[in-house]
Amino acid sequence: MSEARENVERPAAAVVLAAGKGTRMKSRRPKVLHEIAGRSLLGHVLGALAPLGCARTVVVVGPGMAEVAAAAVPAETVVQEGQRGTADAVLAARDALAGFTGDVLVLFGADPLITTATLERMLAARRAPPEPAVVVLGMRPADPAAYGRLVVAADGALERIVEFRDASAEERAIPLCNAGVMAIDGARLYQLLDRIDCDNAKNEYYLTDIVAVARAEGLACRVVEGDADELHGVDSRADLAHAERLMQARLRARAMAAGVTLVDPESVFLAYDTVLAPDVVIEPSVVFGPGVRVGEGARVRAFSHLEGASIAAGATVGPFARLRPGAEIGEGARVGNFVEVKAARLGAGAKANHLAYVGDAEVGAKANLGAGTITCNYDGFRKSKTVIGAGAFIGSNTALVAPVSVGEGAIVGAGSVIARDVPADALAVTRAAHECRPGWARAFRRRRTEAKTPSEGK
Repeated sequence: MSEARENVERPAAAVVLAAGKGTRMKSRRPKVLHEIAGRSLLGHVLGALAPLGCARTVVVVGPGMAEVAAAAVPAETVVQEGQRGTADAVLAARDALAGFTGDVLVLFGADPLITTATLERMLAARRAPPEPAVVVLGMRPADPAAYGRLVVAADGALERIVEFRDASAEERAIPLCNAGVMAIDGARLYQLLDRIDCDNAKNEYYLTDIVAVARAEGLACRVVEGDADELHGVDSRADLAHAERLMQARLRARAMAAGVTLVDPESVFLAYDTVLAPDVVIEPSVVFGPGVRVGEGARVRAFSHLEGASIAAGATVGPFARLRPGAEIGEGARVGNFVEVKAARLGAGAKANHLAYVGDAEVGAKANLGAGTITCNYDGFRKSKTVIGAGAFIGSNTALVAPVSVGEGAIVGAGSVIARDVPADALAVTRAAHECRPGWARAFRRRRTEAKTPSEGK
């Protein structure tokens, strides 16, 4: 096997730094568990790593961060006890990476926009001649502000990383900034880290010093440039909102490139895992939570909210509809305005056009649920199922008290409360008998008028 081939197949590992408390977030929740597009910041980072097939993925957490450790599964977690800087955080993963000599990616759990493609470019640079010991991800933000600067030689070699506070005026004018992400030779990683000292104002061990250590040993270092938006980290609520905007722009562009019509893209909010088939039309002000799939040619009308639901080809949902987890809308079915569906399946061509609640139910093909129909699925202790057969017609303002079934082709009269099964093709009506008393209203008004006292007035 050639050396080039061996380089391509060299295993990779990842160390994700997630021990930060995120004090600027002003939250009891750890920073990396805050969400954009329906997924935690850490979840986005681990999602970007997943296609790489890393031999080991280690998430470094702080003491008492059990929630973060749980969210990191199936990745291994280690605790950074002292929390004395970024190099100290990577040192906490030493035992977890014992014996590993492949390439090690080091990245941050609060950088949710980083992509698999960028990480692949970093690994490729690490494996290409001259096989640099350290590859640093750089960026050129519009406002470099207080980022560290990357000092690059004429031949493209990375000479050093200069922290902003230590940079000269000439160095501060360098537009290439440090994004913090690195790809490091695993065979040298810990011998390099062991040489980093904490002789600085914060008395911390900085990972950025690894470049100076490597260069002092005569080892090559390189830079891979990435898009500044992709490398936006989250340290505050404002950062979180900006990350959401960037992620939504990415998801919307991806959807439209795949043949989806977004009538007003900026008003549509997608989840990280939203699946939209070609020729789907999404009207304005639609919000997708996680776990939604929409089939070809379906339409989601304005002001609808969907989560954990599937919509088959040619179906219509909304406007002002809500699909909750477990909702399955069949081919050509219609869910109209102010209809809520939860843990229920509407068969092909079924209709619930307005003002209905369908929960824990099975609705057959071409069945029709009139306005105001509800499935009474909860008795205060447990939930029960309603089954409505194909072609059944449920009249307006009907309450179906589960567990109950309405047979195929049956009709339920408007205003009924159905607590017993209805056979196929039967008519079920439970409304009270109609009573009419001619002239009663006029007599009632006269009596009430005559009974008024003078002080009550007109």
